[in-house]
Amino acid sequence: MFSGSLSRTVALAALVALGSLSLSACGNGTSGGNGRTDYVMGADGIATVAEGERNPAGPLKGESLQGAHLDVAAFRGKVVVINVWGSWCPPCRAEAPYLNKVAREMKPQGVEFVGINTRDGDRRPARAFEDDFDMSYPSLYDPTGKLILSGFPKGTVSLQGLPVTIALDRNGKIAARIFGGTDDGQLHKMLDPLVEEK
Repeated sequence: MFSGSLSRTVALAALVALGSLSLSACGNGTSGGNGRTDYVMGADGIATVAEGERNPAGPLKGESLQGAHLDVAAFRGKVVVINVWGSWCPPCRAEAPYLNKVAREMKPQGVEFVGINTRDGDRRPARAFEDDFDMSYPSLYDPTGKLILSGFPKGTVSLQGLPVTIALDRNGKIAARIFGGTDDGQLHKMLDPLVEEK
């Protein structure tokens, strides 16, 4: 009797541990490369790059989930938040309301949000995700991750660990990132200093 109860307790503990890992990120969270990124990780979970050490993002353009042409370069002069997500990813679903809220709050301050949907082989689940959360900003459709790999220096984004949120400064340079799910408080901590930069 004791061993059966112990087995159930161990199994339950393992499920709880796995569940908490899946809520923080979909995947193993490895960086996927050994590239020089110059990130400094803060205690708040936000990795930042000093203003003079930032690298530019590569071209981030293509077709949105709704079929329109979208080019992140059109937002030069604004702070741009890029959220990499998949409709199948529980942490992506958990953070969507916060991203949407902050996108609406900060648009008047010159902050633009763009999603990059990846690893969804069909647009329908991704469009349903956008509808479910009444997303206020567009997402590029990148099912194979090709756009992500060409748009960011090695080590910036992991296709194995979603979601990832990246902030570009007004010059299109990578200023900060958050691996795993985020919320409105953490987004403001990442974005408010970038809005203040001149």
